[in-house]
Amino acid sequence: MTPPNHTETHADRSAETRGRILEAALSEFAANGLAGARTETIAAAAGVNKALLYYYFESKEKLYVAALEMIAERIRDRSMAVLQREASRGERVLRAALDHFDRILTQREFHSLMQQEMIRLHKGEEGELPMLAKRIFAPLHERFRALVQEGIESGELIDADWLQVMMATIGGNVFYFLSAPMWRITESFEPLAPEALKARRIAIAEFLGQALFLDRKHGAELAAKVLADSPMPEMGDFKKTNSIV
Repeated sequence: MTPPNHTETHADRSAETRGRILEAALSEFAANGLAGARTETIAAAAGVNKALLYYYFESKEKLYVAALEMIAERIRDRSMAVLQREASRGERVLRAALDHFDRILTQREFHSLMQQEMIRLHKGEEGELPMLAKRIFAPLHERFRALVQEGIESGELIDADWLQVMMATIGGNVFYFLSAPMWRITESFEPLAPEALKARRIAIAEFLGQALFLDRKHGAELAAKVLADSPMPEMGDFKKTNSIV
C-alpha cells in the first residue's frame, strides 16, 4: 500500500487556506477599502487566526495586492475566453458586450476595488492601477483591437476605428449604470430593477447587431443567437450596491 504523500497534503491545505484568506480579504477590501479594512474581520471570515494572515502575506498591504491580483486574473481569464471562443469576429464582439454587462452585475467586488484605485490615483497616491493595466486591460485591449480589425477585413464588421467600437460595445454599459440616479429622475423608472436590466441587456445586443455589421440581417440573427444562449446571470439585490466601473 502506497503511503500518503504528506508533503502534497500539506501543500493542498496551505493552498486552500490561502484561498479562503484571499476571498475573505477581497470582500473586506471591496467593502471598506485598504485603509478601512480590518484584518480581524478577514481572519474571522476565513476561519483562521490573525497571525496566519501575516504568515502568508506579511502585511495588510501585501494581502490587498494579492487579493487584487487574484480578482484581476479572474476577470482577465473570463473576458479573454469570450474574445477567443470559436465564433465569428462579430459574434465575439456581441458576446464581449454582454459579458461586460454581466460582469458589472456579478463582479461587484472587482468594480469596487477599481473605483478605489481610481480615487487613489486622483489623490496622487501610488496605487495598483499600473499592475491592473498590465495584467488585465492591455492584453484584453490588444485582443479586442485584433478582433475588430479581423472582422473588418473579413467583411463582417463595418470599417470603423477599433477604439470607437470598444467604446460603443462597453462604454454604454458603464454610462447606463453610472447614470442610474439620473434615469430615476428624468425617466421615472427604476434602472436597476431586474426587468429594466433585462430589457437593457437585450437592447445592447440588438443595437450592436444593427450598428456594427455590414449585413444587418446577419447582425440581428447573431444578436438573437447570443441572447438566446447566454441568459442574464443571477445578481441578487443589485440596487444595494453602487460599485460600478
